[in-house]
Amino acid sequence: MEKRTARMTFLIDPIKKQIFEEICAQQDLTSSQVIRRLMRQYIVEHAGTRELPEWLTGTSVKSEDGAS
Repeated sequence: MEKRTARMTFLIDPIKKQIFEEICAQQDLTSSQVIRRLMRQYIVEHAGTRELPEWLTGTSVKSEDGAS
């Protein structure tokens, strides 16, 4: 499981941000939870031959945002 956090800042169109946050709220998720889930999925799909930690690829370990 991830032990530390790091801040990532990026710019996004305000309308996209508003729509994204509304959709997240409808699903009872924070935007951070969704972004972390998308990042994990992207890493796994595009890691190639890179060795990834088990907590990142394992399906039996529940993540901090409730996604398996």
